[in-house]
Amino acid sequence: MASEIELKLDLTPEAAQALLSSGLLPAEPAVSDLRAIYFDTPEEELHAAGFSLRIRRTGDQRIQTVKAAGESAASLFVRPEWEQSVESDVPVLDDTTPLKALLGERARALRPVFEVAVTRMTWLVSWREAQIELVLDRGEIVAGDRRTPVCEIELELKSGDPAALFSYARGIAAEAPLRPGVLSKAERGYRLLGPAFSSAPAEPVLLSQDMDVERAFRVVAGACLRQFRLNEMLFGRGDVEVVHQARVALRRLRSALAAFAPVVADDALGHLKDELRWLAGVLGAVRDLDVLIPGQRDAAARAALEQARREAFERATDALASPRAQALMLDLSEWLACGDWHHRPSLAEMRAMPLRDFAIAALDRLRRKVKRQGRDLADLDDEARHRMRKDAKKLRYAAEFFASLFQGRKQRRRYGDFIEALKTLQDALGVLNDRANTSRHLAEAGLFPEEMPQKKGADEAEILKVAVEAHDAFCDARRFWR
Repeated sequence: MASEIELKLDLTPEAAQALLSSGLLPAEPAVSDLRAIYFDTPEEELHAAGFSLRIRRTGDQRIQTVKAAGESAASLFVRPEWEQSVESDVPVLDDTTPLKALLGERARALRPVFEVAVTRMTWLVSWREAQIELVLDRGEIVAGDRRTPVCEIELELKSGDPAALFSYARGIAAEAPLRPGVLSKAERGYRLLGPAFSSAPAEPVLLSQDMDVERAFRVVAGACLRQFRLNEMLFGRGDVEVVHQARVALRRLRSALAAFAPVVADDALGHLKDELRWLAGVLGAVRDLDVLIPGQRDAAARAALEQARREAFERATDALASPRAQALMLDLSEWLACGDWHHRPSLAEMRAMPLRDFAIAALDRLRRKVKRQGRDLADLDDEARHRMRKDAKKLRYAAEFFASLFQGRKQRRRYGDFIEALKTLQDALGVLNDRANTSRHLAEAGLFPEEMPQKKGADEAEILKVAVEAHDAFCDARRFWR
């Protein structure tokens, strides 16, 4: 069994051509045409278990590869895999891979599910005392009558400092726009088998008791970046839910930084938080209008707000495609993989804590903050209530991140009650926040509240009463981690 560490980068065909013409690459590459057939049962049992099985043909040679789903942090993958030569396009399942034991008699049901056909160009690059293999794949994935193009780079560190991968990636980015890739070819192929994705909600984060704190943070942050990139890929559609889920992904990532703050605090963290706040704000400008528009009954007012939304969406699209956003994604990926926080002696004690103990301390800390902020909730101004709402979201996301560490029957029941109490508090604070910001949003669209009829809602005093009661219920909710 071998381990493979690589940085995957997505780019357009135009960007790939720009890279080939840039002079950044060394001598002539090795070129090969690859055809890979992926196999699974009709029920997709391999995929469900986190495995992929392919037979790749290069010329007359066929290599069977079994890959197990591994941890990902942004586009940095560590995946166990099993390879062997085979004689034909028929899988060989023996005791050298886990699949024989996994499938048993169901192995007879294996069948081709999709094919990947690419032209591969390979270079060995010397960069900052490191040896890096650069692979450029261009082609397509085909499943029945559905297909999707492939244009991606994989950088694999052969020797040297992992930071060299990211340094070289920045050199490529200067010549050809790119983004970290979060989908393997196998995942993209499986996506062709089902209905088209309209948006990407958060996927469950599964932490185990034997993980150390550092590894757990990489898993959590990687899941957040993956959710963001999956929605960014769909962003051009302009769909309301895609914008919402992309913004949620950034919020979850910022919440992860807050939950793991005692472990990841280094000199780079402040800059990363500032840049995430900038990008979240750009998406937030679109999301705020998406929330406001459905409540407008006046046709002229609604048209003005929809125009404002189109302009905000265009700014968001430009921001996502900007060198600034591109640099942020690479900076985050590098920081997760080899940032200074991994080695700081001052953080060593926190890194060495048992993960469950760390989670308990983090959840207690975040809960105390929300509890303290709400003591005089009825007397808080709009900005203070908004800060409290953001901190309540950080607590909720942290609870979701750590939930898999507390799976006793009583803990699961308490988790449901705790999340429900927190959600009720968030919803009440959200209504207050929307009402407080409505005038500003309308003024920015060239409108004013008195010029347009508003959808009637509960009186603000009544909403505030609900929020106070929700905070009391939150304080009374049993902590699932205790």
